Amino acid sequence: MPRASDPGGNAHDLTRITFRVLTIGLLLGGTLWVLRPFLGPTIWATMLVVASWRLMLRVQRLLWNRRLPAVLVMTLLLLLLFVVPLVLAIVTIVGNADRLVDWARLLATWRPPEHAPDWLRSLPMVGDLAEGMWEQLRAMGLDEILPRISPYAGDVTRWFVAEVGSMGMVLFQFLLTVAIAAVMYARGERAAAQVRRFAHRLGGARGEASAQLAADAIRGVALGVGVTAAVQSVVAGLGLALAGVPFAGLLTALMFMLCVANVGPLPVLVPAIGWAFWQGRTGWAVFLIVVAAVVTTLDNVLKPLLIKLGADLPLLLIFAGVVGGLLAFGLIGIFAGPVILAVAYKLLDDWMSDDGAPAPDTPRSPPQRH
Repeated sequence: MPRASDPGGNAHDLTRITFRVLTIGLLLGGTLWVLRPFLGPTIWATMLVVASWRLMLRVQRLLWNRRLPAVLVMTLLLLLLFVVPLVLAIVTIVGNADRLVDWARLLATWRPPEHAPDWLRSLPMVGDLAEGMWEQLRAMGLDEILPRISPYAGDVTRWFVAEVGSMGMVLFQFLLTVAIAAVMYARGERAAAQVRRFAHRLGGARGEASAQLAADAIRGVALGVGVTAAVQSVVAGLGLALAGVPFAGLLTALMFMLCVANVGPLPVLVPAIGWAFWQGRTGWAVFLIVVAAVVTTLDNVLKPLLIKLGADLPLLLIFAGVVGGLLAFGLIGIFAGPVILAVAYKLLDDWMSDDGAPAPDTPRSPPQRH
């Protein structure tokens, strides 16, 4: 016969459990709210440290196994990779403001030549259309085009001012990321041990394996994206320097950032090709077209191979994680996307492999007689 106090006891336990869950949820929400300004830099710092941890250990071995000099070296490398290009870009724009104004005035008075260039007319399938548009552009002139686009100038100006105004915040975020990464370099083993303890508490041995897989995915994506971006920007930058394009160093740094963001170097190379044709340097323009084709091919060939080398995962899974993560979460999604898909793939594969059936060679115990 059930006791009379059982229903009340069950209700009491349910209420206590509910309040425990609510309390934990409020604590987690409050913690995230307090740490909200640091979440982005912390995530970026974690990705950078995990991706370059082996490099830091090699630097430490070269520096007599001392951690502090290795941390200083890695911090300086991060500053050179992320902060210095941004500062150089700002300084270059500010230092060449007068030249940019002169270029704008020259563009306002420029008229295209009377006849379209031979290379434009000889383009297959679109040569006649391009020549017709050239004639219309020359007949209209920039003095008539500028009034037509002037209504949009206000929006562009406001956007540009807002972007320039946010440069200081972007620089602060980069510096904060580098500072957090330096702390993680100094205490990396302790942080890794805490992550493994949490993963083991959450999922046992499979949880630890998933944490290791996440680290491998981060390292593989960083290897593929970072090395590919460096190779692309160096090759394209050498092409710009050989072709005599102005500000080749600044454009190379810009291409590196665009390649890291999975945009590619074409937003810089295409205007450079147009500038070479405009200057009448057709040979160098064709050379830059070849350079653009080579660096684009490198992105499609070198990056998947390097990512596959760093993380033993299906190539389609990695590609979907990089592209889908970029579209879903922005730039940080380049690393978060493959990590999420890799952990989910590992857990699903383990679950399908473990059907809970007894092993076929397990002997069964004989029935006991009573």
